[in-house]
Amino acid sequence: MRVEAFRDLAASPERVWSSIERWEDQSRWIRDAVWVRVLTPERASVGARIEVLNRVLRVPLFTEQLEVVGWEPPRTMVMAHRSFVRGTGTWSLEPVDGSTRFTWTEELSLPIPLLGELALLAYRPFLRRLMRGSLANLQRLITAT
Repeated sequence: MRVEAFRDLAASPERVWSSIERWEDQSRWIRDAVWVRVLTPERASVGARIEVLNRVLRVPLFTEQLEVVGWEPPRTMVMAHRSFVRGTGTWSLEPVDGSTRFTWTEELSLPIPLLGELALLAYRPFLRRLMRGSLANLQRLITAT
């Protein structure tokens, strides 16, 4: 299942990147993240791993491990989902008329044939709303700092 959201943020790609690479602060703007912990000594490159307690429909439900598999500051960060949920999440930053277009794409699967895909398709509208709300939260965070 693929879902995507984007928002133009009133900041340079470098400023946006400095906000998104602060792992522990991501729970301040990502709506489904209760907390984020870094698991590796390396924090800013391919191979960095993090752990996130995620909410599903507002309920803290599962802890997920993610690994950085793409790192191109200040343009692209790609995270591989390494737990029950599989796939990748990509954050792309593109300068647009003095601001930054932040595009967030998730390509997800569950290891349960057919039923997993159906569950993700049913969750897709909630996930898209969550992603859009998270990007709005990021804009507020950037504006406040």
